[in-house]
Amino acid sequence: MKTLLKAIIATKAGYSTLALRIPIGIIFIAHGAQKLFGWFGGYGLEGTGGWMESIGLSPGYLMALLAGSGEFFGGLFILFGLLTRPAAVALSVTMVVAIFAVHFENGLFMSNNGYEFGLALLAASVSLAFSGAGKLALDNLLNKALAKN
Repeated sequence: MKTLLKAIIATKAGYSTLALRIPIGIIFIAHGAQKLFGWFGGYGLEGTGGWMESIGLSPGYLMALLAGSGEFFGGLFILFGLLTRPAAVALSVTMVVAIFAVHFENGLFMSNNGYEFGLALLAASVSLAFSGAGKLALDNLLNKALAKN
């Protein structure tokens, strides 16, 4: 188990991932907070769940809880560089669902509620899943702690 965890959190990426982690983490945190808490003009779990139910993602409340939690907590983990790869994979799946369940039929452009923003978030998440957190990340502290034991 320790070896698997070390492999998941190890990274050879430099400081450049920080330039990706900060904005992507903030964006996911904000979108998750809209779904979970109704912050930033969001509808909270009840409203988001009702909407998800209306587009065929049911049970809506559970889907809103899963999507909101994935975005909020995954965004926090990405921002701080903690368990970055698993968080990035979870966010990638969330973005694939968002793209195909909500935006794909509207085409690429955001002006038509298209999937371009979701695609950019998907690309960033996939990139972090491959690269790991980089140098300035809690994953590195965790890796050092595991190496001592």
